[in-house]
Amino acid sequence: MGDHYQTLGLRRDATKAEVKAAFRRRALRDHPDRQASTPDATARADAARRFRQAADAYHVLSDDRRRAEYDLRLRASSSSYPRASSSAWASSSSSASYGYGYGYGQGGGSWRRTPPGAGGASAGSIDWEFLLKAVTRRGFLINLGFASVLLSGAAFLDGSILEIWKMNNSGKSFEDTMESIEKVKSTQKGNR
Repeated sequence: MGDHYQTLGLRRDATKAEVKAAFRRRALRDHPDRQASTPDATARADAARRFRQAADAYHVLSDDRRRAEYDLRLRASSSSYPRASSSAWASSSSSASYGYGYGYGQGGGSWRRTPPGAGGASAGSIDWEFLLKAVTRRGFLINLGFASVLLSGAAFLDGSILEIWKMNNSGKSFEDTMESIEKVKSTQKGNR
């Protein structure tokens, strides 16, 4: 399967309205219900395939997030990062299984790291692209922010407790304070 933009006959900078209009034209031309009266079974199957391609293209290009991911993958298709299949955004015959790069679906679209020692990077080197993708994931960043807030709070409390101790017990160590408390207790017992 080819490029989604080519499938709908669009430029890469097409607006959402243009995407919708192009899909409607393709749907009216290739919808399986319009081809039901055609006696040729291969023509019907071909029209159904073209309709699924158009529906898949519309599904990706009409959503901003999916379109941005798709455009990124198109730009990166010439990079050295290997893919699981040559047509990474091609979906299977069912329009419900899209390969959006998370390793699910039926073969399309998952980004795969090269195994260690299998060429590409030398042994012991850092895969910076993979590392950058891993640390810029939303979940990682949320966890990092939460951990930094907890660590900052703990450091603040530790410093605050130390300052309160110094303010109330100027010039005394903890041991000196404990000795003075014991003296006070023993004098109170002796006075009874």
